[in-house]
Amino acid sequence: MSEAPRREPRGDRKPRGGDDRSYIEHVVKIYRVSKVVKGGRNFRFSAIVVVGDGQGRVGAATGKAREVPEAIRKAIDRARRNMVKVPIVNTTVPHEVTGRSDAASVLIKPASLGTGIIAGGPVRAVMEAAGFKNVLTKSLGSNNQTNVVWATINGLKELQTAEEIATVRGLDIAAVL
Repeated sequence: MSEAPRREPRGDRKPRGGDDRSYIEHVVKIYRVSKVVKGGRNFRFSAIVVVGDGQGRVGAATGKAREVPEAIRKAIDRARRNMVKVPIVNTTVPHEVTGRSDAASVLIKPASLGTGIIAGGPVRAVMEAAGFKNVLTKSLGSNNQTNVVWATINGLKELQTAEEIATVRGLDIAAVL
């Protein structure tokens, strides 16, 4: 008699084979919502998922469905389509930045080698998926996990390298640094 395959924990971070790349996928939160109708309650599920390639591309999305696996699948597909490129400089962020979404704010600061990822759950998921190895973060304001994920993504979108800033300003890189 063969054993049933072991199921992975729901919040497990794991690379999955999709097309030709392997992605890091992390289910941040699963919400159960109900609609009260004449015959009782209709339950549906909403999942927020973070997807990244570990090399500077990261995306997040929500998926909604009647079943949890279908909601996760929809969120992963949408997150892969909406990935953004973020700059990684020596395994950390190029400069300090604050991302905001609704009432949530996330402060992201560069860290020296060996620091690791100092971040809470939703922020950690985004940072690991993006490929950062050393970074300091602080979640401020609302701790709603969905808004914290969007605030982190917003902050990462604002990052610019010294080379990008120099070309925009028409200066030499040494003048910017």
